[in-house]
Amino acid sequence: MNAITSDTTPAAPLGLLTPRVLVPLALIGVYLIWGSTYLAIRIALADYPPFLMGAIRFFLAGALMFVALRWRGIAAPTRAQWANCAVTGTLLLGFGNGLVCYAEQTVASGLSAVAVASMPLFAALCAAFYRQLPTRMESLGLLVGFGGVVLLNFGGDLRGSPLGALALIVAAATWAFGSVWSRRRDMPHPAMSTAAQMLCGSVALGLVALLTQERVVAMHIDTTLALAYLLVFGSILGFSAYIYLLHHVRPALATSYAYVNPPVAVLIGVMFGGESVRLLDLVGMAVILTGVAAITLAKAKKSSG
Repeated sequence: MNAITSDTTPAAPLGLLTPRVLVPLALIGVYLIWGSTYLAIRIALADYPPFLMGAIRFFLAGALMFVALRWRGIAAPTRAQWANCAVTGTLLLGFGNGLVCYAEQTVASGLSAVAVASMPLFAALCAAFYRQLPTRMESLGLLVGFGGVVLLNFGGDLRGSPLGALALIVAAATWAFGSVWSRRRDMPHPAMSTAAQMLCGSVALGLVALLTQERVVAMHIDTTLALAYLLVFGSILGFSAYIYLLHHVRPALATSYAYVNPPVAVLIGVMFGGESVRLLDLVGMAVILTGVAAITLAKAKKSSG
């Protein structure tokens, strides 16, 4: 879901570290890791309040990435790039991830992933503000996809948590707008952009946590391990795998996690989180993903033409 791109040519791989090996590993990593983060968030929420948890996660992950990248000689962001990363990080991580964490206090992890899958729909809608009007197929995908969002909110389990449902919709919309907005701004090296966005997003999340007086009252081993999993796997490894895919495969394949993460999250939530899924929730997921598929195919056809 990140909109990071770069013209940097990757160094020649050595030994077994070739795209033939690393691309499948990166795809599996993005599919499974990002699909599993929804349950990890729900587990961590037992001790860590939503916005404070996000602030801790992204500050530590961003700081570690920033130091490692500077050690490798990658340039730090300029003042203008820091400002752009602050806006993008606030939209993607402050609003996007923060509201997902907030929603998961009352919404099942798998269902949260299904709702977030509507992000490409909002991205296509946001692109219209930049005079990138949708084609006929993209318009059809928008209608179908948003029909699935309506079905999910009024016919499934999200109906029992209207505030959580609203938070998930706003999260998907702000992530989409941040992604579209960032494409037209001066951003640093992709990996450095991710680190800077995490640091800036952690500040936004920390301010919300401060204003809402969030604090950790207890720390148990399972919740702390879940937070560590989010930090290391969800943030550092997950984003690194996604950046690698952006360099080595077509965008349609790199963003294919949008189709895979929801069913993976639902399956993991049912198997390991004791969650249940209603038939209408599954129908809503299928409708949303159909709309997303139509938009993705239309974009691929437009770029190839």
